[in-house]
Amino acid sequence: MIDKEFRVVVLGGYGNFGSVIVQRLCTIAGIRVWVAGRDLAKAERLATQVGCQAVRLDGNQMDLAERLRELQVDLLISTAGPFQGQDYRVARAAIAAGAHYLDLADARAFACGITELDQAARQAGVLVCSGASSVPALSAAVIDQLLPQFGRLDSIWHGISSSEKTPGVSTLAAVLNYCGKPLRQWRDGAWRAVYGWQDLATHGFPAPLGRRWLGNCDIPDLELFPARYPGVRSVRFSAGVGLRLTQFGTWLLSWLVRGGLLRSGVPLAAWLHRGAVWLEPLGDGLSGMFVRLQGQDLQGQPLSLCWDIVAADNHGPNIPCMAAVALARKLAAKQLEQRGAMPCLGLLSVEEYLAELEGLRVSVGVRPCSI
Repeated sequence: MIDKEFRVVVLGGYGNFGSVIVQRLCTIAGIRVWVAGRDLAKAERLATQVGCQAVRLDGNQMDLAERLRELQVDLLISTAGPFQGQDYRVARAAIAAGAHYLDLADARAFACGITELDQAARQAGVLVCSGASSVPALSAAVIDQLLPQFGRLDSIWHGISSSEKTPGVSTLAAVLNYCGKPLRQWRDGAWRAVYGWQDLATHGFPAPLGRRWLGNCDIPDLELFPARYPGVRSVRFSAGVGLRLTQFGTWLLSWLVRGGLLRSGVPLAAWLHRGAVWLEPLGDGLSGMFVRLQGQDLQGQPLSLCWDIVAADNHGPNIPCMAAVALARKLAAKQLEQRGAMPCLGLLSVEEYLAELEGLRVSVGVRPCSI
């Protein structure tokens, strides 16, 4: 129960993910929400629709901490990605204002490096948490839930297959930044180089989603999970899209980059975004996430389990947003005592995460499988 008004600013609050978070937070009694961003007109438009307030804020403005103090903000949620190449000025401003900070970063270096703010966050008595999203927040929660069934965990393979719904140009550019470029994965007990959007494989989701193609993707989990789960010999993450034309087109692009015919796919982001939007009518609105674990059970027998979540009607983009909502709810109710700066690991249970998806067309299950 929230015993006093809890003030939350959502930076980038009128964007794809930010607007979902804003709308959900506005349904929670005792939480006061501001839609924040550089475009005040867009912020006011959404605020009017959902019944909250708007404020013009820029993550780069010099007086950001002062503005947060003026608003008496308790929590700042940053959805203003992409986080690749960003520094921690927004998080530092939140700390200086005495406010908690969450972001949805899936950028490996950004989320893993947030611990450099740990001492400052502890001194300010606030939580600074990066990666409050499907990865690593939900993926780690799923592994933590299934782990007691394993006497030994050997491998983790997890992934996300999105629907045809096209992300923003900046998000697409972040993906293209490592398309065809080498990245580190923990394989067979050693760090090895793999290439972005290559090593194509399929995962069979439960109906109605079915089998989807996936390729290598760079996320914080690849760095965090070998340390979090000692003894695991392989940690792999793959991602894909529902339309095979887009999936295999990106795979071909990765070979052009890997072969040196293109330096990067990033300059093509705007053009590829227009093409993906044009293809959206061919999609089915289905997306999913899976976590596949392999090892031995408590009796030393082989054990393989697969956790799946499947979303219909293009409800999948809601899933990455709900870690921030669930953490905001816990902070407002004083049910989360952790302070300091950390990636989003161990702060939410699967049940707490899924509770925020109530009312959406999603299904979840665990089944035996093989890797």
